[in-house]
Amino acid sequence: MADARGRPLRCRLTAGQRHDVPQALPLLEGLAPTHLIADRGYDSDPLVAALAARGTCAVIPPRRKRRHPRAYDPARYAQRHPVERLFSRLKQFRRVATRYDKLDRHFLAFIHLAATVLWLRDC
Repeated sequence: MADARGRPLRCRLTAGQRHDVPQALPLLEGLAPTHLIADRGYDSDPLVAALAARGTCAVIPPRRKRRHPRAYDPARYAQRHPVERLFSRLKQFRRVATRYDKLDRHFLAFIHLAATVLWLRDC
């Protein structure tokens, strides 16, 4: 999860074959964003309903094969660019991009370290 300026806020590590949608609400716990901008992978009716119940507007484009596509704001979706830049900057750390660490806790610890470096560079 990142803020509007593309700075890392929170992260969770999951198995590579797991879907990202179940991690969205736990990452938002304790936060009250007005909008959540995410890619098509997060297009899930239960997630959108849970966000609406919290008062958060979901800016998620519908999957291409959806029978009844939901409306979304393309102009606001364009603000997702700083988040994509964050992932690009994290992958500049070779240890993150290649996943050298065998243990999850070591890999997650280095992601936290890389995120701290990115925060310090942005100040």
